[in-house]
Amino acid sequence: MSEIPAKATESEDPSDGASDQAARNAGGPGDAMWQSSPPGSIYDYIRVASFSIGPGGLVDQWSLRAEQLFGITAERAVGTDPIDAFVDSDLRERSQRKMAEILDGREWTGVVPFRMPDGPDGARGEEGLAEVYVMPTRTAEGERAAVCIVVDVRTLRSIETDLAASQAIFGQSPFGFLLIDTDLRVRRANMRFASIFGGTPDDHRGKGVHDYLPRAEADRVSATLRRVLETGDSITDMHVTGFVPGSEERRHWSVNLYRVHSGSGRPIGIAWLGTDITARRAAAREAAAARRNLALLNEAGARIGNSLDLETTARELLDVVVPGFCDLATVDLYQGLLIGDETPPGLADGSAELRRVAFASAVSDAPLTGSGDAVAVGAVHHFPFNSPCADALRTARPQHVPPEDGGLVQSTLAVPMVAHDTVVGLARFARTKGSEPFGDRDRDLAVELAARAAVCIDNARLYRREHERALILQRSLLPPGDPEASGLDIACRYLPGNAATEVGGDWFDVIELPGHRTALVVGDVMGRGLRAAVAMGELRTAVRTLALLDLEPAEVLSALDEIARGLGTPGGVQQATRAARQPRDADLSEVYLATCVYAVYDSVTRRCTFANAGHLPPVLVEPGEAALMLDVPPGMPLGVGGEPFEEVEVELPEGALLALYTDGLVESRDHPLDEGLQAFVGALTDPSRPLEDVCDHVLNALDTHHGEDDIALLMARVQGLPVESVGDWTLPREPRSVGRAREYARTQLVDWGLEPLVDTTELLVSELVTNALRYGEGEIRLRLLLDRTLVCEVWDSGLVQPRRRRARDTDEGGRGLQLVGLLSAAWGSRRTPRGKTVWFELPLPGGETGLTDPAEALLSLF
Repeated sequence: MSEIPAKATESEDPSDGASDQAARNAGGPGDAMWQSSPPGSIYDYIRVASFSIGPGGLVDQWSLRAEQLFGITAERAVGTDPIDAFVDSDLRERSQRKMAEILDGREWTGVVPFRMPDGPDGARGEEGLAEVYVMPTRTAEGERAAVCIVVDVRTLRSIETDLAASQAIFGQSPFGFLLIDTDLRVRRANMRFASIFGGTPDDHRGKGVHDYLPRAEADRVSATLRRVLETGDSITDMHVTGFVPGSEERRHWSVNLYRVHSGSGRPIGIAWLGTDITARRAAAREAAAARRNLALLNEAGARIGNSLDLETTARELLDVVVPGFCDLATVDLYQGLLIGDETPPGLADGSAELRRVAFASAVSDAPLTGSGDAVAVGAVHHFPFNSPCADALRTARPQHVPPEDGGLVQSTLAVPMVAHDTVVGLARFARTKGSEPFGDRDRDLAVELAARAAVCIDNARLYRREHERALILQRSLLPPGDPEASGLDIACRYLPGNAATEVGGDWFDVIELPGHRTALVVGDVMGRGLRAAVAMGELRTAVRTLALLDLEPAEVLSALDEIARGLGTPGGVQQATRAARQPRDADLSEVYLATCVYAVYDSVTRRCTFANAGHLPPVLVEPGEAALMLDVPPGMPLGVGGEPFEEVEVELPEGALLALYTDGLVESRDHPLDEGLQAFVGALTDPSRPLEDVCDHVLNALDTHHGEDDIALLMARVQGLPVESVGDWTLPREPRSVGRAREYARTQLVDWGLEPLVDTTELLVSELVTNALRYGEGEIRLRLLLDRTLVCEVWDSGLVQPRRRRARDTDEGGRGLQLVGLLSAAWGSRRTPRGKTVWFELPLPGGETGLTDPAEALLSLF
């Protein structure tokens, strides 16, 4: 705004000065030309000042704008020579000539360098460049003077730069730019914006955001524009969605908004800078989809296949895909594979029966009508031959399933589950209306997810098959039914590991020995799977064989240790013995280790002899006493070799309870062995209860974590033979002892009411006593035992074992042991600490096994 220079004594703002007063007082048609410029005029941006020079060439008037431009007050400036004050010394001579010309009445316009006067502290004044317009005037006395109009050239250059930048934005910028006024109308648009929305930049003047955007989006943007205009807060990267003329493609823009002010600081509008980010948004969606798919695959790798159960694995697949990938999904597996068939019929044409093993939905708990026929989980069904699902099973390729009319499902993928080139089932993924339909990327992801799940399901199927076979093998090697033993009440439990763990090598056995004795065995082969089950079967067979030899418990374990060492060696036991001092070749042999406790119980004396090979100690509960663990030296596990085994003999009171068990009963990942043993001992509180109830109570009371390992539990209650069921006599070594032995036997059998056995028993007793007289040594002992069978034993001090041979027709003797074998149910001999014992066994009358007629047996010898 131009101004009339004020007197040096005036200090008020020109806007409040005489010119404003004159404008207010003026009238007539020329009033409009004498109004103050409104805010926002060019003079708010250009630094303009004025001063006047008197006839003497000195400053006589100094405006307030001059004070602001030069930084010198009127009191200091009035009366000074402007050339001396503002012009460098080397330019002063030329400047004085120009001043003389001006005072002679000539106008002058030019650019003059100037320097501010030095400061009071001696600091050199700032240099500048000014455009000066000098107009000659006359004073009231008629003397010549001049009025100077000064413009700061630096401000002009800045305005030129701003104009060039503005022109670049509106004409050259690759971004859409709008200048929006306070009425939220477009004041100006650049060429880029016009090229997108059509027309020229002038065609967009006066338009609002509702002319470019959908109504809901326009309302949101308008509210944002008002907020920016009111608060002055800038908006960065606001996403705006809309359409451009002539295209149905949805476009996306990133918009930056900021309020624009005039030179006086008054808001005059909003600047809009927009960038088309449609391609960037598409790339971002692709990248987000790729990240989502990768995250989904990572989650699938972490969550699918943690269980070796088929149904659980199928549910794990659905837990991953619903709702992250689809809205509902199903898994159908071939029924034949589930029941163990290797290749189910109809696999080639996709018509075989399938079982629905898993279903998951994010929108409903029941199958939707648009997802196909409603099939309950666990139901068996099949797909029609011409259906997309059957085609997917037949070709092993994914298929799109057309949606049903009126259903909620709009897109379905039928993906075959292929593992090792074998189709094991079908997975279906569906998305409801409102979700994005499946694309090629989704189809590839579905195939990858189904393939991963199929491999896990096939592995689970193969493991289940192996587990079942190992379990069948293991059960076939365990005692069938409820074992029976003389003088013992037996109860047992065997619990194999669940399907998630391999079959172990736990076993137990109850072996009847001569003389109404019983061997109790519990063992555990280290390792799992078929290897452990087979090793367990071999060891159990070896134990039974060694037990029939009537060896002492320590001898049985020593022989069993040698057998265990030979299991992993190609050359067997002898090769294992030779290789004991040499490094073991891992490729040719395996280490088989096992623990075992072997006990022999004599029902006559109620004494039990234990030997232990690294197994857990037996537990004994005597009537009226607390349970305790027997102190049996553990020894080394079978298969280690080189260490002898010790025996411990314990007399068991009548009614006592003996428990043998494996570590699966008392040890788990959550409970250490010591805690489990104490809990087991604490659970055996009442030995008088029925043994079956005691077994159930122990399994229920102990936190066995069943499934982590096999559990074998063998419990026996002591019921010794009554005294009246035992006949025991000592005979001198003389011929009369044969007849005396027959008499003792006859009398005892009559007392027991076994008259039908008298003749046979007398004959066999006579043969055994005669052999003892002829081939034995020392005193002869005769013992009859009555329990479920009749057992007769003849003892002597001789070490030579009787050997049965076939007598020739011309031989007068040698048929005694043949006769014993023909007439008895079983017979044999065993070593004793002081000699040997020869025995035979006869079934009781009325039993399932009939008696052999002695006459027919004698005739059969000839």
